[in-house]
Amino acid sequence: MDLITLSVFAASILVGLGAASLAALKAWTGWLEFKRLELTHDAADRGLPPATGRIEIADLRERVRKLEAIAAGIDI
Repeated sequence: MDLITLSVFAASILVGLGAASLAALKAWTGWLEFKRLELTHDAADRGLPPATGRIEIADLRERVRKLEAIAAGIDI
């Protein structure tokens, strides 16, 4: 191989490697941003229990109230 062909070959390999590195970096930053959003979304959802949990808690409170009334001898 002559010097010009070898130089073009080496330059094309470097350009391809650079393009692949940039694509990988963009994918990595996108993945990190996705995980960051996922974490903030999960943290915001932890403030309130799910609706079914709240309904179950309300049912349990009602049952406890009725049992306390029965134990106190009050007609419901």
